[in-house]
Formats: sequence, structure tokens, C-alpha cells
Amino acid sequence: MKNGVRLTEEIAVIAHDGHRYSSPKHSHQEAQLLYAVSGVVSIKTDVGSWVVPPSRAVWLPPRLEHETTSRAGVQFRSLLIETGGIQGLPEECMVVEITPLLRELILKLADLAITPGSRERTDAVVQLLLMELSFQPAQSLNLPMPRRPDLVRLCAKMREDLTEATSVEAAAAMLHISRATFMRLFKRETGMSFGHWRQQARMLDALELLADGRSILDVALECGYSSPSAFSAMFRRTLGRPPSAYF
Repeated sequence: MKNGVRLTEEIAVIAHDGHRYSSPKHSHQEAQLLYAVSGVVSIKTDVGSWVVPPSRAVWLPPRLEHETTSRAGVQFRSLLIETGGIQGLPEECMVVEITPLLRELILKLADLAITPGSRERTDAVVQLLLMELSFQPAQSLNLPMPRRPDLVRLCAKMREDLTEATSVEAAAAMLHISRATFMRLFKRETGMSFGHWRQQARMLDALELLADGRSILDVALECGYSSPSAFSAMFRRTLGRPPSAYF
């Protein structure tokens, strides 16, 4: 089920319940708050990618070109928000925490899109949602991409096969620069060290594979870990709980 309904001048609602989801690159005139009810949603832009696990949301500023995908079944509720006159909104894409009240308000607006209520009631829910909307960043669930072409090619190659343990020295050699120059360049382009970026790429892929119902053993091996225990330990350190309990 996918539909888009404009509730007020400020907000429209898009809902999707179903199997794998994929959209071509597109943008909205409004800002978008995409909330994952269940399953994992991936957002990809020219500057990076974000993974939205259950009970989180991703904020996309207006007119940001992006692709939205899900490897497995997913439920999401997306609000298109007219931001004119609203101060303090983020100007970049980010994964955010969703408070229990904000969750209920998002779901209530989705219900009103299916079964409309009075205009006064809808306006009240919208105004309360805009008051509750805050942007406390969630655990880091994004992967920034470089802009320099040779680094773009390197990162794309690494993402294709996360089991390949490319060292800093090997990566620098591919670009025909020194190790120190490569480390400075990579940090400047992505905001992350080479090792942190590679670890983040593995974590984001692991989240999608786990949501697809894959076993911890399969995910660990496919993402380049030597054992399920090594994967579970890193997952817990990064996301605060073991993979068996995350969803």
C-alpha cells in the first residue's frame, strides 16, 4: 500500500506497507521526515547514504535529490513538510531519534490520511507535531562519500566487497600517494578516518542484511568479520546492543 495525501497546507503523508521498495532518484519541494515503522530503509544522496532502522526517522531538507530503497519488507510513514516560516530546521540529511509522542503523532496523521477527521482536529495534530519535532541525532547511521573522483572509485570498490580487508597502505598505493597524504585526504573528504569509514560501511550493510532475515553468521562473514562473536562485539560497541536484540 502506497499513497500520498495532503492533509493541510503544511503537511502531506506518504505511507508504504509491503515488500522490497525502491524509488528512482527524485526530490520533493518540501522537507521530508521518513519514519520506519518496521524494516530498514536506506537513503542515498550524492554526498552519502543513511540507514533508518525501526523507530527512527531520517530528515531530508527540501529539494535534496535522493533514492529510497529497502532490501526486505518494510513499513514506513513519510511526512512532507512545508518549511516556510519554521526556524531552526537542519539543512542536511540526518537520522534522528523519534520520541514516543512524536511516533504517535506521525501514526495519527497517517490514520487521518486514510480516515479524515475534522479540520480543527487535523490542524491541532499538525501543530502539536511541529512543536514536538526535534532533531536529536541518533547513533551515527550514515556513510559520507568523498567528492574526489579517485576516492569515489575506491570507496565504491570497497562497498562492493566488504570482505576485502584493504589496508591504508594498499589504498594509498592505489591512488599513488603516500600513506600520510592519503589519511589526510580521506579525513578531509569524508570527515572520518579510513578505518572508521570502512567499519561504518560494514555496520550499515549489516543492518540491512539483518532486516532481511539473514543469520548473524551469514551477516558476519558477508561483512568481512572473522567470526560472529567479533561481529557481535563490534555491533554492540557501535549501536549499543547485540544484533540479536536490535530489531
